[in-house]
Amino acid sequence: MIELYTWSTPNGRKVSILLEELGLDYQAHSINISKDEQFAPEFLEISPNNRIPAIVDTDSGLTLMESGAIMLYLAEKTGKLIPTDPSKRWQTIEWLMWQMGGLGPMAGQTHHFVKFNPGKSEYAEQRYANETRRLYGVLNKQLEKADFIAGEYSIADIACWPWISRYEWQGIDITEYPNVLRWYKTIAVRPAVVKGYQVPMYTAEIPIP
Repeated sequence: MIELYTWSTPNGRKVSILLEELGLDYQAHSINISKDEQFAPEFLEISPNNRIPAIVDTDSGLTLMESGAIMLYLAEKTGKLIPTDPSKRWQTIEWLMWQMGGLGPMAGQTHHFVKFNPGKSEYAEQRYANETRRLYGVLNKQLEKADFIAGEYSIADIACWPWISRYEWQGIDITEYPNVLRWYKTIAVRPAVVKGYQVPMYTAEIPIP
C-alpha cells in the first residue's frame, strides 16, 4: 500500500496519475498548502522540505519526498512506464529531469507572477512567460518525432502533462503548439489520468482546448 500525501497541484497530480496508471493500491491524504498544512510536524517527518507530494510505502517502510524521485521509485517498483532498454530508459529519465529542472519551475513562476501577482514585476512576468513559451517550443519539437516524449508513453509524459494542463494559467495559446496539443488531448482522456487528476479531491474538469 502506498500512502500518498498530496494536493491538487501539477506536482501532486504527477504522482496520483502515475499510481492510477500503475494500478497500485494507495490511500490519498490531503495536505492543504493554502492552509500551511505542509508545515505540520507529522508531515515534516515524511517530507523534510515541506513540499508535496510525499509517499510512504507500507510494504517496505520507505518514505520519499520529491515527485521525480517518487516517480522513478514507483516505476522501478512495478517495472512499468520506464523502458528497460538502456538508451530509451535514459531518454525517459532525461525528459523527466527536463520537467523537474525546467518546465515545472519556470511554469510555476509564471503562475506566480502572471496569474496571481500581475503588475508586481513586469520584468518577472516577461522573463518567466517567455521562458515558458520557449519550453513549450522545445516540447513541441520533441513531439514531432513520436506520439510520446521518449517514444512510448512513460513517466516522462506523466511528469510533464499536469504542467501543460495549466496552459491557461501560463497565458499560453496551446493551439500554437500543434504537437503539444495533439499529445495533450491524447493523454487527457486516459481513464487513469481523468481519475488521478481529481486526487485528493475534485476541483474542476480537465481543460480541453
